[in-house]
This record gives sequence, C-alpha cells and structure tokens, in this order.
Amino acid sequence: MKIASHYFGQHHEVLKHYAQQMGLDSVVCTVPFASAQPDYVNPWDKVALRAQQQAMESYGLKVEVLEGIKFLDGAKLGRPDRDACIERFCQMLENMAVLGIDTVCYNWMPVFDWFRTRHALPERGGALVTGFREADMCPTDRTAAGEVSADELWNNLKYFMEAVVPVAETCKIKLALHPDDPPVPALAGVSRILTSPDAMMRAIDLVPSPYNGITMCQGTFATMGADVPKEIERFGDRIFFAHFRDVRGTSDNFTECFPDNGKTDMCEAIAAYKKIGFDGPMRIDHMPTLYGESNANPGYATLGWLYAVGYLRGLMEMIER
Repeated sequence: MKIASHYFGQHHEVLKHYAQQMGLDSVVCTVPFASAQPDYVNPWDKVALRAQQQAMESYGLKVEVLEGIKFLDGAKLGRPDRDACIERFCQMLENMAVLGIDTVCYNWMPVFDWFRTRHALPERGGALVTGFREADMCPTDRTAAGEVSADELWNNLKYFMEAVVPVAETCKIKLALHPDDPPVPALAGVSRILTSPDAMMRAIDLVPSPYNGITMCQGTFATMGADVPKEIERFGDRIFFAHFRDVRGTSDNFTECFPDNGKTDMCEAIAAYKKIGFDGPMRIDHMPTLYGESNANPGYATLGWLYAVGYLRGLMEMIER
C-alpha cells in the first residue's frame, strides 16, 4: 500500500509542500470545482482534469484517485436529469483513462454527502474533532428532496452501475464505492442504504466486475460496529482505495479521534491489508485540529494529518519486518 496526500482546494496548498517533505509521491484530488473553471469548461472535461494533474505533478505528486464527485445527485435521486449525470460520469472515466488516473471514489449519499452535527468536540489534550449525534437532528426536518426511500436508492444505484460499469471495464478505471457516513437509516427523510458491510457487498454485487469495488473507509466501517481487520480480509481484492481514520462510539452517536485512540486495532488492520496484497493508495482522513491551528475546515487541518502520516508509516514499517 502507499500513503497518498490529498488536495481538495486552495486551503490545502500547504499539503503539496508537506507531502514532498514527508516523502510522499501520490495524491488524491477532488474533481475540479466548477467555480474554478472558465464558463466553457466542465469539471469532468479532460482540460480541467489535466490542469489539476499538471499542478500536482509540479510538486512531484502523481494523481492516483479522484473523489468528491459533486454532480451525481440527479442519478442518486432518480431525477429526470439522471442520464445526463451518468453521461458526465462516463465522460470523466474516459478522460481519466487518457490521463492515466485509474481510480475514482464515489458515494451514494444524496443531498447530505458525509455529515456531522458537531465540529469542535474535545479530543486528547484539547484537540478538536467532529462528531455525529442523531439526537441533534430534528426528526420532522425535510429537505427539498422530500422523502427518499431505501428501495429508490437501491434501484437508482443498480441503474447507475448497469450504465457505468461497462464503461469502467473498457477504460480500466476502478470504481471505489464509499460507504454512507454516518451509517444511519436516514437523514431528514433521505434514506441511507450503504450502512453495513453486508450492504456494501450487496452493492458491488449488483453488477459484478473486477472494476467494481469499494473504498475501505475504516472510520465508517468502525462506526457500523464492524471488525475492521476482518472486513479488510473479507473484501480482499475488491478494496481499491482506503481512508485511514478511526472513531469512538456507535453509528447514532460517535466522535472522531486520533488514529491511535479509537475502536480499531490499527496494527491488525495494516497487517490485514498486507495479507490481502493491497497495493493501492491510502489517504489520511478526518484528523483532529491541533493546538494553534484554525478549525475552519474541521477534519482537514494540517498538524493532525502530519501526525497520522508518521503513525501510519510506523505501522507499515513494523508490519514489513
């Protein structure tokens, strides 16, 4: 496996320098933001992707994964524009193939994406972390999407995969489906379906393919109550990408934490990756904000990320001995 840095916008400029200093040569990027493109350029166009790729290459970083896909809600919700959303996604896959970017991380969380109700909870030594408590949500709240059932989401996911997986196979792009975070039944009337390891397996079995797999988000699997090392072994070569993080608590009430202060035996988890022969990218995710840092982007400050890079590298070196 390889540790990858991340670049999700201008607030991560400093990470390009730190990645070099940490000896990293891989990076995970969001699909370029539409607001940063000229009117005639779409975020999924080759010219936008190539510009971002070149910017990373100037720091010696190879773009390994694209994530943060912001234009799929029409497909997730089954709106009239779903075929247009799918066409854009397929165009992106084709452009990724031309550029040599072989993995895309996407999710099936319409409206909310990943979601927290608390953004400055105290962790060890006063570090700040995010958390979710279902009791903070108003049970009668609804969004413009209204009620969205689990059956609708499963049907829409199958429709999406039936269209997209053949394109991924042709382009040799790995589809790394991310679990629902938080893995609760619904948020404000919008159901969530990828809330257990079995649901994740069901999802990628809708259209079986060597290019249809998952993002092993360790923190989300831990929040599900799963045994993370065992699930790494269970999913095996269907893991294309990994998020390194941990939590304390349960799906309806949890806090994020330092990677050495949560539910998961991280040594066993890294050993499990080695056992299955995982050689893909793993990025640090949702780390604490440390003393003296701004908490303007909870989970994505710098010092906690640096701590986790060193911690993960130590685990990897130990397992190799």
